[in-house]
Formats: sequence, structure tokens, C-alpha cells
Amino acid sequence: MSDLDDHGRPEPPPEGDELATLVGFLDYQRATLAWKSAGLDAAGLDAKVGRSTMTLGGILKHMTWVEDYWFSQRLHADMTHAWHAQDWEADRDWEWHSAADDTPEQLQAMWREGVARSRARLDEALPEGGLAQPARWPWDDGTSPSLRWILVHMIEEYARHNGHADLLRESVDGDTGE
Repeated sequence: MSDLDDHGRPEPPPEGDELATLVGFLDYQRATLAWKSAGLDAAGLDAKVGRSTMTLGGILKHMTWVEDYWFSQRLHADMTHAWHAQDWEADRDWEWHSAADDTPEQLQAMWREGVARSRARLDEALPEGGLAQPARWPWDDGTSPSLRWILVHMIEEYARHNGHADLLRESVDGDTGE
């Protein structure tokens, strides 16, 4: 087990191989979102800043969808998740908007389960071709991102939304931190 910082986030290994480093940074970013959204009630998870419609609850639900999109749908071409039952044409941002209808417990559990599925899908994929393997569901132009690309993209996605989470959390109760 890696060292944990003051907020329970696992420190990425400073001398890890490529996989350990990428997964270490992804898990650090995941733990940052867990920290930023922890202990809030429905009002806290639905708080907004300025004119933005973004909420911490929306970030949790969006990141659950992103986890499933990249590690199940794109990487494994698995289209069986409940996300596919949504009418995305009617509301392209459904996961953001519908988060207000979920309880804090539902949002947290949904996100934790999504992360667990992604970890399992990553573990399932690695023996099949390592980090260089292409995703099974290609983009419209026929190219497929590698598993390495997916991991780096997930780090970027979390880091970007964790910046939003910093502002949202601070607006709720003044909690700040990196």
C-alpha cells in the first residue's frame, strides 16, 4: 500500500514503472474528488458558483459515466451498462442535470462502483495487450486510442474537474486545499 497524504490520497510511486505511475496518478486524482465531495448533504452537492450550472454532485455522476465510457464502452466495446438506456439526444448533459435527483449516498456509491468497475476492466485488459493495446471501439475515423492514452486522458479529466471541485467545495463550506 502506498503512503497516504493528510486527505487520504495515495501518493503516486516516485520510482514506479509506467503502469504504476499512470495508475498511481489516476488513483490520486480519484481520491481528490472523493475528498472534495465527502461529507456533504444534498444542498452541498447541488451548490453552484456564479453563473455555472456545475455541481459537485454533477461532477460525481459525470465522472461515473466517464469511467464507464472509457474503461467499459471504449476499451472493451461493452455497451451493456444502464447509461445506454438514457435518451442522450434529448439531454446531452443528462448526467450533470439528473444528479440533483440522486441522494448524496446514491451519488457516492454510484461513483465508487464506477471506479471499481474501471479498475476491474483495466485489470482484465492488461494481460490482453498491455498499455499499447487499442480500444476495441474505435472513433468515427477508425482510429482507436491506446490503453495508455485512455489512462492519461482519465488523469486529465479528473484533474480538470477537480479544479472545479475545489471552487465548488470552497463555496459550500470554505474547505480549501490543493
